[in-house]
Amino acid sequence: MFMASFGMIMPELPGYLKLMGAGHLLGYIVGLFTLGALLSRFFSGKIADKAGRKVVMIIGTAVTAIAGFLYVLIHYFYTSNQDDLETGMMGVWLFLGLRFFHGLSTGFRPAGSSALLTDIVPVDRRGEALGYLGVAGNTGMAGGPALGSLLTVEYGYEEMFICSSLLGIVALLITLKLPETLPNSRPIRRSDLNVFKGKNFEISVWPAALSLLPVACAFGVFLTITPDFVSDLGYQYKGVFNTIIVVASISMRFVAGKASDRYGREPILAIGGFLLFLGMGILSYSTTQLWAAIGGVVYGLSIGINMPTIFAWTADLAPKGKIALAIGTTLVSLEIGIGLGAFVSGSLFSSDFSWLPLLYRFCALSGLVMALVLLFAKRKTLTSMN
Repeated sequence: MFMASFGMIMPELPGYLKLMGAGHLLGYIVGLFTLGALLSRFFSGKIADKAGRKVVMIIGTAVTAIAGFLYVLIHYFYTSNQDDLETGMMGVWLFLGLRFFHGLSTGFRPAGSSALLTDIVPVDRRGEALGYLGVAGNTGMAGGPALGSLLTVEYGYEEMFICSSLLGIVALLITLKLPETLPNSRPIRRSDLNVFKGKNFEISVWPAALSLLPVACAFGVFLTITPDFVSDLGYQYKGVFNTIIVVASISMRFVAGKASDRYGREPILAIGGFLLFLGMGILSYSTTQLWAAIGGVVYGLSIGINMPTIFAWTADLAPKGKIALAIGTTLVSLEIGIGLGAFVSGSLFSSDFSWLPLLYRFCALSGLVMALVLLFAKRKTLTSMN
């Protein structure tokens, strides 16, 4: 429900921003969202390791439950004042500010939910368990965008935003019923919010965090430029293309987590890197819906491998009692990659559409580099052991 709530509006926001006359700010839709998530990572992991997993999940879910209704208020403000250029632009900046606030949702909840899961599963099944968590999240990301596009095309933006908040409320009610899995959890203290006190990051997980950067950058590019790309190919319901990617990702998650538990994180991630290279490469040359769908499926398979494996690797590397902080550190890498991908691709693409295939090819190249580096590192490790 949580993933469907914020995911359902993503494919339609570029069109909404153009409707507000601010299409040149395309990269800010995802960029400001990820900036909000990034800044909240400085204390969400620390809170989850001290005050508990559940409270962090509640904060993140409450944000997404509120955000949809705030979009409606901004939509009403803008449509009531769009004839006044100065006041209309204020509506645009309020919308972008809300994107920053909405990003706090993913800055909090994933750190808590991933830590909660690692608390209750055996160490040798972490990859499998995180794969199933991804299946649940991706199910929401599959249905959410399709539902969001349907509501927007058939009814309007306001109905989509309201539905987003309703899904967030349902997710919040479910979260309130969950047990707390952190022993000796305590209330949040003011010191927990002080980013200058205590550790904000866990340096031991740097290999996993670094491996996530090309994956995250490609995702930021995908979220920013793909809605316009598939619209030009003739997709009326743009969220349907997202659903294709997510369904492919879900199918891979059923086996990727188990495979990483059995064969190791690095070899499986190398396969994910090669699929990222292939999927983005196909998208860069696609001129029909069929080839775009093929590229999307391959790209979705790469996500299904990379995400659960990277977070299982993070949990492996984390010191005892620091899993939430470690996951938060890796999620910082996620937000940096998505933010950079979104800002850069949005800026280039909004000024010149010919950048689209080059952006996809850059993502493909980064996937190839990731795969080769992981294979080289694994081979070097095996050689030193022998």
